[in-house]
Amino acid sequence: MSLDSYVTLGNSGLRVSPFCLGTMTFGDDRGWGSSPSEAHAILASFLDRGGNFIDTANLYTYGHSEKIIGQYFAKNSARRQSTVISTKFFSNLHFKDPNGGGAGRKSILAQLENSLRRLQTDYVDVYWLHLWDRFTPIEETMRTLDDLVTSGKVRYIGLSDTPAWKVTQAQMIAQFRGWTPLIALQIEYSLLQRTVEGELIPAAKELGLGVTPFAPLKGGLLSGKYTRENVATKTSDRGAFAATPTEREFVILDQLKLIADELDTNVAAVALAWVRSRPGVSSTIIGARRMDQLDANLAALDVTLSTAQIESLDALSRPTLNFPADLLRNLSLNLAHAGATVNGERSSRLASLLPSNADEVH
Repeated sequence: MSLDSYVTLGNSGLRVSPFCLGTMTFGDDRGWGSSPSEAHAILASFLDRGGNFIDTANLYTYGHSEKIIGQYFAKNSARRQSTVISTKFFSNLHFKDPNGGGAGRKSILAQLENSLRRLQTDYVDVYWLHLWDRFTPIEETMRTLDDLVTSGKVRYIGLSDTPAWKVTQAQMIAQFRGWTPLIALQIEYSLLQRTVEGELIPAAKELGLGVTPFAPLKGGLLSGKYTRENVATKTSDRGAFAATPTEREFVILDQLKLIADELDTNVAAVALAWVRSRPGVSSTIIGARRMDQLDANLAALDVTLSTAQIESLDALSRPTLNFPADLLRNLSLNLAHAGATVNGERSSRLASLLPSNADEVH
């Protein structure tokens, strides 16, 4: 696969690259990001290789990330039309202004105008709610987003960091009222964060939403930079975002390293290939503070994991899901089909639950 092997995002006609360039590290305002010149080089390399999907937010480096992207396209205007630029609203950048953030109409309109100004563009291709706003009716948010699509300032809409039940409510309201529907869901998903498999990913698949995972390397834990040998001395320049692996995580890292050696690639590429292989995933958001990190991440495009390799990683990282997800996964198939194979899934007879003369019971 290559970056120009595009996929449609959810139930829409929007074509995006299989990897999306996340730009949370664009700008060194927090002391550990890319300088504007470094960010422009990373962005140019991503686009040169066929990538066309960029993700940012008004919050990232306090708006500087959006400015850096805007400055790049101001100098390379011919590339704007072929690039899918997405940004997010919710975060308040105005101290003590209660309407400076959130998902109310007044706030959304102001946030979009500021993002458009920083991005130096007339429209954004995908506009995301960054986090669910429990203080604002979802009807108000969805109607405002529908108005923005009608105005031409936004092309498509999506939700990020929102409970599955609220995502479902939002999509149903939009569909029944004839408003612009959601096309995508942005959620954290990695070998170290799989609880989304209980509710969010099934909801996305049922509602026609493309899944765009963020933090697929869990803040660098799955990048391969940590080993059992260097964990005591390895440091990170990401401050509060940094962490060190636990013993369970090292077991997963050991398996990733084993597979990486088998495939002659790097640990990050294998971890990303696993995420890319998951049902429902459309375009995975990768972050790169340096060019070598971009190269290491894009190596995942050349990695195809075998069934056995995927199963080994699945077993080591299997999560405990909220009720009733585990119950349904473990019991519903067997109770409903009693030993039959349906849609390629084999069930068991569950002899302990079925009577010995089950075939004769009417």
